[in-house]
Amino acid sequence: MKKNEFLVIMLLVAGFFVSGSFAQDPTPPSETLEKAFPAQQHYSPYAGRNFPTNVYWGDTHLHTGMSMDAGAFGARLDPEDAYRFARGEELTSSTGLKVKLSRPLDFLVVADHSDNMGFFPRLYSGDPALLADPTGKRWYDLVQAGGQEGVKAATEIIVAFSQGKFPPALASLPGSRDYRSAWEKVIKAAESYNDPGKFTAFIGYEWTSNTGGNNLHRVVIYRDGGDRAERLDPFTTLAPQGSDNPRDLWKWLQNYEEKTGGQVLAIAHNGNLSNGIMFPIIESFTGRSVDLEYAQNRAKWEPLYEVTQIKGDGEAHPFLSPNDEFADYETWDQGNLDLSVSKADDMLQYEYARSALAIGLELEEKLGVNPYKFGMIGSTDSHTGLATAQEDNFFGKHSGSEPGPNRWEHPMAQVGDKKYEGWSMVSSGLAAVWARENTREAIFDAMMQKETYATTGCRMLVRFFGGWDFTAEDAQSRLPGSIGYTKGVPMGRDLPPGPAGKPPSFLVAALKDPLSGNLDRIQIVKVWLDPQGKRQERVYNVAWSGDRELSENGKLPPVGNTVDVARATWANTIGSPELIKVWTDPDFDPSVRAAYYARVIEIPTPRWTAYEAQRYGITMGPEVPMVTQERAYTSPIWYTPE
Repeated sequence: MKKNEFLVIMLLVAGFFVSGSFAQDPTPPSETLEKAFPAQQHYSPYAGRNFPTNVYWGDTHLHTGMSMDAGAFGARLDPEDAYRFARGEELTSSTGLKVKLSRPLDFLVVADHSDNMGFFPRLYSGDPALLADPTGKRWYDLVQAGGQEGVKAATEIIVAFSQGKFPPALASLPGSRDYRSAWEKVIKAAESYNDPGKFTAFIGYEWTSNTGGNNLHRVVIYRDGGDRAERLDPFTTLAPQGSDNPRDLWKWLQNYEEKTGGQVLAIAHNGNLSNGIMFPIIESFTGRSVDLEYAQNRAKWEPLYEVTQIKGDGEAHPFLSPNDEFADYETWDQGNLDLSVSKADDMLQYEYARSALAIGLELEEKLGVNPYKFGMIGSTDSHTGLATAQEDNFFGKHSGSEPGPNRWEHPMAQVGDKKYEGWSMVSSGLAAVWARENTREAIFDAMMQKETYATTGCRMLVRFFGGWDFTAEDAQSRLPGSIGYTKGVPMGRDLPPGPAGKPPSFLVAALKDPLSGNLDRIQIVKVWLDPQGKRQERVYNVAWSGDRELSENGKLPPVGNTVDVARATWANTIGSPELIKVWTDPDFDPSVRAAYYARVIEIPTPRWTAYEAQRYGITMGPEVPMVTQERAYTSPIWYTPE
């Protein structure tokens, strides 16, 4: 991208911000959305607004050296380092590289594993109690050797834990002095770096259910400060204190709120490595059908789903969506987390967000409650202490895969002869939250309301509203937020009852990230149950750049590709800086349940592997992708027949 082109785009984007479409206004009054527009009229269109006008960017899933696997992989940064980096400070990574974000984050959750929290710092320091165990001594020696030996230790630790073979003598358990000390360190870091109005440091942890290598992890986030969070140790998966069953996690969440008066939520993630048990119809723990209690509790405690991260994208899969040319994006489908069981096709429907939304409609029809009525976010799941999701600044999954001329060809993880290739890591993702202010309370509440969207690392701005009265003229407004809240509901909500037989309409708007590519298109994805109760889906192209025309079957020609792989650059001479459209469902059936979400796709830009090849002057194998199309996924809007 040429310098003068970049300056033009920056000026255009600045004008769009000032015009108000995505204006970064002062926090409006705190009345409810229903009172967003009182009878009194103002000359200024920005006066008296009390709906969310700001997008806050964050990572809800970051690990530091406090996590047993991150530490074994080489992470030496601690929670305080992670918050400093997210706030915009320059740090030195665990491998000695200077690193800084191009733009600070607005919020961060340090989500170190609750199981064996604090185990690794003890191992690394050579705690005699751990070295007395033969396995502890072996892991210590591998870690001290560093490099790929450290990676080997990390892999062994993960496999031992997931297969139930972690030595009891090495475990760091809730209630112990060492565990309590680790949890207090996590809380202290968040409290120290939380700065209401400027930067939000959430207290949190990751509950790491991984029985048999099947990933059912959840990140637990507190709305509260340390005075409440410190009253209970985090929930773990190891019996007898913990459990690997999500039902028991939900009981712990309920118990926490009852005992402390606080508030917590859980975010499920990485369904693509669960081997068919993340979004069940039949529970893997009981072999029985999902019941009303399961549906009610999952809907209550898990408002969001982490749809994209370093270990693959989880929106859709080409096997499930063969007519979607964008479904095969950064797909990880070899097997479960530790590759102990290979993937079978019949597992896929229970792993991906799009199919899960349809399964949720199916279960709602049967049970009266939709357990999979989730909003979308992205996060990194980085184990480096560094929240890096930008393609040109990607520091990898763990400290054994930080930048270097050979990381693309070294496995990210290997178990026996099976491995996750280094080049397959995904520089993703970010959580975007529409909230009224940058505080724990406001961002947490917006998450509970699902007014969120995911991106694969870029910072495009997206609005998505549904209603019954949007018109084509509404897409000409420079204030889509004002119109959206006045005439409809935002992403994450249910459509209110509408006129008999009238199809719903949707207002969707997107503005490019000034540091990333122009926009290719906006699509609306619809999932529904047909009159026979069969799951259906369709992707509609609703807005796009250029003078392309839809084919008879609704397909849109590719936008083109300006990427210069050798130079790791591109030209924003194709695509659009902004897109906005009102779309009405042409296939609406008022008798069937449906969910709609928007997917916004950029033009092609260089993938992190292209930046790596250019910087180190290396040639990678033909199997390595060098180009990507960054994207965003909004939370859905649901329709339920009356």
